[in-house]
Order: sequence, then structure tokens, then C-alpha cells
Amino acid sequence: MAAHVINEARRCLQCKKPMCRLKGCPIQTDIPEMIRLFLAGQTEEAGHMLFENNPLSVVCSLVCDHENQCEGNCIQGKRKEGAAVQIPNIENYISDFYFDKISVKCAPDNGQRVAIIGSGPAGITIAIKLAALGYRITIFERMDKVGGMMRYGIPAFRLPKNILDRYQRKLRDMGIHFRPNTSIGGALHLDDLFQDGYDAIFIGTGVWRPRRPHVKGESLGNVHYAIDYLQNPDAYELGDNVAIIGAGNSAIDVARTVVRQGSRHVTLYARRQRIAASKRELDYAAVDGIELQQGMAITEFTEKGPILTPRIYDDEGNLVREEPPVLMPADSTIIAISQGPKDKIVSTTHDLTVDKNGLIVVDEDGRTTREGVFASGDVVAGAKNVVLAVKYSKQVAKAIDEYLTAKRFNN
Repeated sequence: MAAHVINEARRCLQCKKPMCRLKGCPIQTDIPEMIRLFLAGQTEEAGHMLFENNPLSVVCSLVCDHENQCEGNCIQGKRKEGAAVQIPNIENYISDFYFDKISVKCAPDNGQRVAIIGSGPAGITIAIKLAALGYRITIFERMDKVGGMMRYGIPAFRLPKNILDRYQRKLRDMGIHFRPNTSIGGALHLDDLFQDGYDAIFIGTGVWRPRRPHVKGESLGNVHYAIDYLQNPDAYELGDNVAIIGAGNSAIDVARTVVRQGSRHVTLYARRQRIAASKRELDYAAVDGIELQQGMAITEFTEKGPILTPRIYDDEGNLVREEPPVLMPADSTIIAISQGPKDKIVSTTHDLTVDKNGLIVVDEDGRTTREGVFASGDVVAGAKNVVLAVKYSKQVAKAIDEYLTAKRFNN
């Protein structure tokens, strides 16, 4: 592995205008500098740079859409019969090497408390950034461990759980308190947190409510939602023949998990001809023996399998006609057509505005319509990806610091 990574690093051209960074990386990771430091034997310095820019670098190196981001914009891959530098492998090697050496120097305790609701990528980013500035941080997590959707929505074959366990230990080492199995909006509300002395609250609860197709049969015993399934696949007995409604990256995560759980015949059904999943994920699905059928719209769920309506499109992607519905035999069906936010916090607090999709309304710095409450991540933007949650959460952490600094000096 090390020799392979070194050889890949040596292929970097150190472009004066690195498109891998400028166009490809949402968080603007300085990829040429990372590689330069690595090849110069300064791996710790490279790791430090990566962590400062992106506290979840080791995660992003595994789960980002690299073929459309850093790798997809590498000049080496643009050449005839060329291959892009395998940037995520280099980043992962460096980030993983450095992670256990990280010792975040925290500023002296400034006496102000911040509550962080949710321990996904947004919550972890905010916690690390604010703890380093001297704030007293408590993370409230409705599940038993840190990670949010990274732990309970991304399969272990893509993101090993021990990485998230290492983050949990790192947060503890920074003096961050963690309250597992605690839902805000249940026994505790936002008002309780303010009454107990929290000076600001950050909401990063993600999107955990399955999006429904709203067709007959969704409540049947052999029909399940993807986000529920991925939280604990061992709890399900799906049978040999499984149908999955949807063809995005999350649907493929489900399909590949189902195969690994023992089902022998797994089929993805996409409503349109255009597929949301990346080519790389589709390639992995094909290698795992997963079938894909396009132009199949769900009409009804039955105990014998889903009833789907074939849709015929022209070359421009316009719908030409629909064929009569057909039953596709399956022991179980999983619905994987994205997620939306739950409303537990919103329904138990005041002055917190949401849009028509239930997403929290914020300004450009993550300020909600309630004083002292901030938000970012999927609960604001909808189901996106880890690197975008980190990108915007860095900006929100800065805004929270500015808000609390002003509050501290005005009191």
C-alpha cells in the first residue's frame, strides 16, 4: 500500500493552477502541497494541514465522490489514455497516519457553553473547531455512538466503524462531553438547554425521515425503508430475491449491503433513464452482481413484490409513453429514494422557521430565526455529502464564535 501511494504521489505534476483543488475539491484541500510535503518526508505536516482544513479528511478520503471531484479534475486523467493520480488514496494514507498523533491545542476555558445536537459531520466539525477556541462543548446524540449518518447510513465496507470510534475518543480527549441516547425534543427541549446555561445551540441532526413514494402497500411486512435498514441490517430477513426502489448512491449502498447479508438476487429499479449514482458506484454494483433496470416507476407494493410501470423515453430523455404495470417478483422491497428531516426539535420549540420541506431556514452563516441557535449540514441543505457538511460547518463555527465573543464582551 505505502509503495503504491508513493508511486501515485510521484505522478503529481504540481500544476501551477491545480484544478483538482480549484474546481474539484469543495473544501479547497491544497492537494499539491499535501503531496509535496508527503514526498519530502513531512507526512505529519501534511496530515496537520489536512486536519486543519478538514477535520474529517480521513473520512472524506474514503466516501467523497472522487471521480467527479479531485480525481475527475486531475490533468493526468485528461490526457489521452491517461489515468488520474489516485488522490484519495494518498490523502487517506496521510490522514490515517496522522490521526492518532493529533493533539488539538485548546485555548483556555472562556466559560461559555455550546450545545451541539447531532454528532454527524456537521456536529463533529463544529465541536472540534469550538473546543479548540476554549468553549465548553456538550454533544447530544439520539443514537449510542458518534457519527450520525456516517455511522448509521454508510456501510462499513465503505467507511469502517473503527474510524468513527477513533473520532469519539479524540473528542473525549479534547474535553468534549457526549450524551448518547438523548433526543432533543423528547425529554429535553431547546428551552431547557438555554435555561441550563448554554450560550448557543447548534443543530446538526441530519435527515432521518425516509422519503415516501406515497403508493399503496408501503406498510406491508416485506417493505422497508433504506435508512432504517442501513442502521442495523442484521435485524432484517429479506430472502433471496430483493427489489430496491431508487438508483442513487444510497440505493447502491443498500443493494451492496443486501448482497453481503446473503441475498442472491438484488435488482435496482430506477424511475428515469438518468441515473443519480456515480459511475464508480454503478461499476461496484455490477461487480457485486446487482442488476439495474431503468425507466421503472413504482405503482404499488405487494407481498409478492413491487408493481412497476415501464416508462419509455426518447434519446433526449423525454417521456414518450408508459407501458402497462408489471409485477416484479421479490421476497422483500426496500425504498431508497432519499430522506428528509424529522420535526421533533421544530415541533417542540418556538421561533424556529423551516421551509416547505421541513429544512431549517438559516442565513449564509448558519443563523436560524431564533436567537442563539445555529444550524448546518443536511438538516439545512437536504441529503448531501460529508465534505459539503464540513465546508459550511467551518463557516458556521466562525459565526458562532463571533456571536459568543460579542455576547461575552457585552455582558
